[in-house]
Amino acid sequence: MGDVLAGIHATWEFEPDSVLIRFTRGNRGTPKLFQVLEERHVPLEALESVTLSPGKRGTVVLHAVPRPGADPLMDAAAGQLKEGADPYRLVLPAERETLAEYYADELRAVLPGPDTGPAARYLVSSVGAPLQFKAYDGKAVFDGDKVSFRWSWTGASSAKWKAGDQNYAVSELAGVEWRSPEVFDGYLRLLLRGGVAGGAGDRPAQADQDPAAVVFGLGYGPVHESLPFAAAVLEAVRECAPALPVAAAPPRDPAGVAERIRHLGELHSAGLVTDEEFRTKKAELLAEL
Repeated sequence: MGDVLAGIHATWEFEPDSVLIRFTRGNRGTPKLFQVLEERHVPLEALESVTLSPGKRGTVVLHAVPRPGADPLMDAAAGQLKEGADPYRLVLPAERETLAEYYADELRAVLPGPDTGPAARYLVSSVGAPLQFKAYDGKAVFDGDKVSFRWSWTGASSAKWKAGDQNYAVSELAGVEWRSPEVFDGYLRLLLRGGVAGGAGDRPAQADQDPAAVVFGLGYGPVHESLPFAAAVLEAVRECAPALPVAAAPPRDPAGVAERIRHLGELHSAGLVTDEEFRTKKAELLAEL
């Protein structure tokens, strides 16, 4: 087991090649999305950068930024998540800032960096299938192989009733477009591969008229249900495509390792790291040389 940094809604467990994010359960203030995700295993190669900044009401925020294409959840969200629902933000009491800065430095020293570019494959798994949620105009179901839409008597448009209930195999899909239910016209739209009947060329512009989309409404398609659904479909779609070569990790910098050992010693002297933690971490750092 690696070092653990406990925050208000989650704990981060640091391993030599990954971070395990475990979300707090049973806490009334924990976002519902975190409760659905439960935990996320994040390889270091999936991260682009990490920052530490002041938070609200006597807190600091350790924020890891995933590389584009590394996490289907963040790809599906496309920047629409509210700050408090970002699973890569760890909110800590301000008195833990020094320790948080140490871990931020540790991560910065081993991350591939922003110049690495998008990931060739998803490195962080979605919650998986089967998944389902109730939209305003129907019910969406994903069993791992296909997405099904079953229209509602009260919410579906006449165009959708005319088209009938829909089934789309993963092999027919090019991706998913998710527009947050927290905006006026939220929806989940399946993007079809070229050459498939009903492809982009003859698709209605409005989601409520498109048989390959479901629309959201008050209480229908909430973020914690529709976003993991969209992420699971994206992950399945990408698994059908051939993977691109992954960039090699950058070489270790001896001077950087020495600086991290010095910082570790300062934390040990200040009593923020135990003798055992100091010995274990120092041995890990020396092994990188």
